[in-house]
Amino acid sequence: MKKSSILFLFTLCIGNYFSQVEILSAKEKAFKDSIAQINEAANASAEGKEAYNRGINLFSEKKTAESIKEFEKAILSDPKFLAAYYNKGVAENELEMFLASASTFNKLLEIDSSYSKAYFQRAKAFFGLKEYDSAEKNYEKALKYDPTNVKIIYNYGVLRFMQQDYKDAIVKFTRCIQIEPNSAFYYNDRGSCYRMLGELPKAIIDYEEATKRNSNLAFVHNNIGTTKKKMKDFPGAMIEFNKAITVDPKFYMAYVNRGATYFAQGKQVEAEKDFLQAKQMNENCGQAYANLASILILKKDFKNALDNAEIAISIDKYNGAAYLNRGIAKEMLRDMKGACEDWHKAQDLGVELGKTYYSTNCNN
Repeated sequence: MKKSSILFLFTLCIGNYFSQVEILSAKEKAFKDSIAQINEAANASAEGKEAYNRGINLFSEKKTAESIKEFEKAILSDPKFLAAYYNKGVAENELEMFLASASTFNKLLEIDSSYSKAYFQRAKAFFGLKEYDSAEKNYEKALKYDPTNVKIIYNYGVLRFMQQDYKDAIVKFTRCIQIEPNSAFYYNDRGSCYRMLGELPKAIIDYEEATKRNSNLAFVHNNIGTTKKKMKDFPGAMIEFNKAITVDPKFYMAYVNRGATYFAQGKQVEAEKDFLQAKQMNENCGQAYANLASILILKKDFKNALDNAEIAISIDKYNGAAYLNRGIAKEMLRDMKGACEDWHKAQDLGVELGKTYYSTNCNN
């Protein structure tokens, strides 16, 4: 009985196995394969769209890193999913992943070079990488497709400012004002161009136009204050720094600049109080430490002056005033070699007093 039972089970398995086999002609097999490929592509496209939609929702919820992963899934499902590439690149720009973003937009534009809005985003990625020439080419390309897009024009103006081409930046910001005359930002930035060109009255006019459009921007009041300080209008500067602090009590740069204005008027106690306040608000404010060093030198507290100058330099190695003050502190602490090295560095960074100290004390 056992043998017949085993034989029965064995033949049952054989029967089930052969029941799965299909005998198809070559034409029938090709047709079946083509149908399978169509179904697979449809499924992939559906999966890609679902991943894309999840990415859009996550991005809107400010879950930017998670959105990138969903856009990547969408691209994996459909390697020509242009919108997925675009939004992935935008999200990467948002997270300052500029190299990744540039690569994403490169791939997108290889697939479709007429995807116009990608040029603006790729320009932003190159700007973030400080590859200004590449950014410029992409802004130019973007403007050919959309010549009145104020976002493109404005960002191009910022690029020109960073390239120190202040005159062309003025042209760009003026065009922005013509398109959107009620924006405070365009007037503020054009004012900063005039300030860099030394055209201080024009800078004041633009900054004040900015405040007419929005009086609650602390940085605009701060810019008016620093410009008036350059013009030796100390009372006017103080009014603007006070306005900046009223608008935003945590705007530490207004304290730094108000302190510098006090210092310029010989009000050392008030200046020190403002520098300490700025340092307390932002421990990475290098200028607050550099300015405190100036106060401490006048108080003949050279060791603490040296310490504050060194902190300023550790925060910003291009802070010329910090090198100047550290040099003075080193001189008073009998480190003449170190003092000369610091004054020479201050001179290299464009500090006129650094040149004076070095030429007077170090050229033997």
